[in-house]
Amino acid sequence: MNVSLTKTFQGFVPATPETADWANRLKPGQMIHGDFKKVRNPLFHRKFFALLNLGYEYWQPGEITSEYGKPEKNFERFRKDVTILAGFFHTEIRLDGSVRVTADSISFASMDEDEFERVYNSVLTVLMNKILVGMDREEIEKLTEQFLAFA
Repeated sequence: MNVSLTKTFQGFVPATPETADWANRLKPGQMIHGDFKKVRNPLFHRKFFALLNLGYEYWQPGEITSEYGKPEKNFERFRKDVTILAGFFHTEIRLDGSVRVTADSISFASMDEDEFERVYNSVLTVLMNKILVGMDREEIEKLTEQFLAFA
């Protein structure tokens, strides 16, 4: 069972309905044990996706062509490609010896707040250099906040 707790002045309280249901089933005096870690800021995670949405809205697939054709406009592929361009990826050697580059996971469980902040800043740099050319960081942050407000 994954348990989510919030620290208050009175102590820890369930942060989700599932955790509250689970805690209510515990008998008084019953002891529990778990490994706990601080969860990344969910608002910053939402801001990251607002930044990606901003870049995605400005990106035009027709600007890039290869021997295989033009990329299709697909948000999930866009998110992964920008993450790879930002330097957060791993390579896999396939059975045939070819190499596959895979974007690192940005899930809450896969990285802490500090690493996620590095991802955010690197993705912002990629978007500034490849898609949002001519915009400065302050302008992009302002537009990202507007996207976040509409989310």
